[in-house]
Amino acid sequence: GLWDELQTDWVLLDCELMPWSLKARELIQQQYAPVGAAARAALSEELAALDARSQPELSELVAKRRAQVADIEAFSEVYRRYTWDVNGIGDVRLAPFHILASQNRVHSDQPHAWHLERLGRLASMDGSVIIATPSMDVDLADPASEQRAVEWWESLTARGGEGMVVKPSDFTVRWKSGVVQPALKVRGREYLRLIYGPDYTQPAHLERLRERGLGAKRSLATREFALGLEGLERFVHEEPLRRVHECVFAVLALESEPVDPRL
Repeated sequence: GLWDELQTDWVLLDCELMPWSLKARELIQQQYAPVGAAARAALSEELAALDARSQPELSELVAKRRAQVADIEAFSEVYRRYTWDVNGIGDVRLAPFHILASQNRVHSDQPHAWHLERLGRLASMDGSVIIATPSMDVDLADPASEQRAVEWWESLTARGGEGMVVKPSDFTVRWKSGVVQPALKVRGREYLRLIYGPDYTQPAHLERLRERGLGAKRSLATREFALGLEGLERFVHEEPLRRVHECVFAVLALESEPVDPRL
């Protein structure tokens, strides 16, 4: 099995714990749900008043408010998709996508296909809590391959999926300017309502969002990635914990940088 192949009695996984509500219930209850409820109440009251007046010159305002109601309903539907009741470990799902490290070794030298193949085997053996992460290979020199990736993403997000993460085939890639950003999350249109607000799809908001600079965020992501790998190397080689914690606190320091967390 995997343990024998890696010659280890432990593995460190990079994974996602689901449902989302298990670790974000307070965020849903204190932020998302109240926003949806308050907006529905206010807009319903205003629409009722506008309909009662039934004046043709108010038709444009009525249409605008109805569009806002649709945005709020879409916003509320998004977070509902990521919540379900958890009564025990059997209701929890774990989706791993990297074998970060095992005994005496960090696995950043292995391509992503290596990680996903082994984790797929792990999921097939578990059959309950651990689930396989779907993926596809894309050849950026082939327009047909690119189109298949676009269609896959569109299908995934249309079914309520959060989106996809685009990565180079190798775990780490170096280019002229240094290490290439290790991953890029491409979220779906509806999921982004949780990040940018219910009405972010309105043209005026989209124009503003497109003007944001991403250079600082990308630089931070690359530095945090490098620090994470260094921390793993120190850990598997059994260096003193203070040496591992140096990397941890360096990442925390970078996280405190004044960069828009929604990027």
